[in-house]
Amino acid sequence: MQAPSLAARAALFLCGCAAFLPLYATQGILAELARQFAVDIRQVSWSLTITTLAVAVTAPFVGWLGRRWRPPSVIVAAVLLLATPVLLVATVENFSELLFWRGVQGLLIPVIFATSVGLIGERWQGGSVTEVTSVYVAGTILGGFAGRFVTALISDYWGWREAFMVLALLVLLIGVAIHLLLAPGPAPMMRRRVAGRRFGWPLWSACAVGFCVLFSQVASFTYVGLYLSQAPFLLGTAALGSIYAVFLLALVVTPIAGRLARARPPRHLLLLAAGLGLLGSGLTLLAQLWLIVLGLALSSTGVFLAQAAANAFIARSAGEHKAGAIGRYLTCYYLGGSAGALLPALVWTPWGWLGCVLMILGFQLAFMLIGWLGWR
Repeated sequence: MQAPSLAARAALFLCGCAAFLPLYATQGILAELARQFAVDIRQVSWSLTITTLAVAVTAPFVGWLGRRWRPPSVIVAAVLLLATPVLLVATVENFSELLFWRGVQGLLIPVIFATSVGLIGERWQGGSVTEVTSVYVAGTILGGFAGRFVTALISDYWGWREAFMVLALLVLLIGVAIHLLLAPGPAPMMRRRVAGRRFGWPLWSACAVGFCVLFSQVASFTYVGLYLSQAPFLLGTAALGSIYAVFLLALVVTPIAGRLARARPPRHLLLLAAGLGLLGSGLTLLAQLWLIVLGLALSSTGVFLAQAAANAFIARSAGEHKAGAIGRYLTCYYLGGSAGALLPALVWTPWGWLGCVLMILGFQLAFMLIGWLGWR
């Protein structure tokens, strides 16, 4: 197989970016939405949870699209369609309508995820899979940062409705760019079901890793915003949005790590990811803003390295059943994100940020042990 071209790398980078632009867009404006719609923090967190739940429910059923139509066409169509519910969030009159359109976004996003990762596994092999997956994950990093930061920044100066209008325009432009960059490839053949590797413990362990990884990420960045908005920090909406700039460290580190890990098993990359996550989460317990920001930078870098490792492991290990394996992984991954938005609320009231961090550390230890024992 040919080495991935620059255009292919750029296109897959943009695929990750498009999917993540709207996914967590409300994370930095939860307090503002709570005031706007007169709901409490537990209720407003559903603006994140409904999207990740929709992703989790839909993910197992979208793999057949890439087998029936050319994967690049499926990706472009999904990205262009995604712009519509993102735009319609700006028109809502009540919180229920906002949740509806956030849910619709979650139905389209897994089409981009599953088809992109499946395409990587089909077009490349071996170490190239890890490398290209890292480029794709770097795109998700930029998209996740831009979605949160742009939304928070524009919300602070103009309003959250205007922020979603801008996000919709960005998604639309990215869809056009992917269409121009990503080669269509051969028409897919409807193949018989091929006997392949069973979905055994190694692949289920990857799903468990995904659950724990996104739990720790969503829990960290949902509740640290509440923590830093209180005394003694008292950060405003724009300042909280700028916290997501810590993702930019992972944007640089992840592709480099992917290249370095080409000749090594994914579990070695996962072990590095877990170490960064544990160190970073521990630093956020120190009551100095610069140490908290450093801790978030390290832990978020660990999350994205773990995501790259898990995607590469599945693409290498799933045999002929990549689409189904990716779908199950995404379901577990986003169920973890949904749990990460909701479960820390149980410890937030009695124990505050300390309780949240202890819960996060537990999940980070879990994915380190599961991956190390299961990815052999």
